[in-house]
Amino acid sequence: QVQLVESGGGLVQSGGSLRLSCAASGSIFSINAMGWYRQAPGKQRELVAVITGSGSTNYADSVKGRFTISRDNAKNTVYLQLNSLKPEDTAVYYCVAGIVDIVTMTVNDYWGQGTQVTVSS
Repeated sequence: QVQLVESGGGLVQSGGSLRLSCAASGSIFSINAMGWYRQAPGKQRELVAVITGSGSTNYADSVKGRFTISRDNAKNTVYLQLNSLKPEDTAVYYCVAGIVDIVTMTVNDYWGQGTQVTVSS
């Protein structure tokens, strides 16, 4: 069984910073792409950033230049550094990872439980 556990959310003032972490554990053979989504109240879940196994990154236009995604393959962990936060960044942030299960040797997307980020104006 594979689990993703997130941490690092919280309440911050506009212009502030946060760092989110998401650690994968369990029956992991390998991890492909990892990413972060967010969902604000009343809105659809949207992609924030993604990082491939080789380290290539892609960002939503709304966060380019402010957010940075990174990963530590030795720790099976993906990070999201959030800088210059705005009230419109307020949302629940979810991590996702494409993981090959060592038991079944099949790849599936696994999601974290979500962590709340609230930016006050």
